[in-house]
Amino acid sequence: MQWIFLFAAIIFEICGTSLMKISYGFTKLWPTIGTIICYIITFAAFANALKKIPVSVAYAIWCAAGIIVISAIGIFFFKESINFLKILSTIFIVLGVIGLYLSDIV
Repeated sequence: MQWIFLFAAIIFEICGTSLMKISYGFTKLWPTIGTIICYIITFAAFANALKKIPVSVAYAIWCAAGIIVISAIGIFFFKESINFLKILSTIFIVLGVIGLYLSDIV
């Protein structure tokens, strides 16, 4: 169940961050309200995930998943640039998360 909470926290964080982008600095009402709601749900779900998952592992997975998906959203929907260094950096983030996870289960 804790992994479902972590997955929900990731999904709502991604939605909240995307809405934050289109809120234009919290100047548009509905995306701003959506951002706030998504982040409230995010932190509630994340807090529940932390009841069973070690904080180092949960936070690393939460951050890395958010970075990877938000980067893809930025590239494909917000027309942000992509280059070798962004791809390489994302790979290092994923490797770091895998390392943290493996260090906890070994």
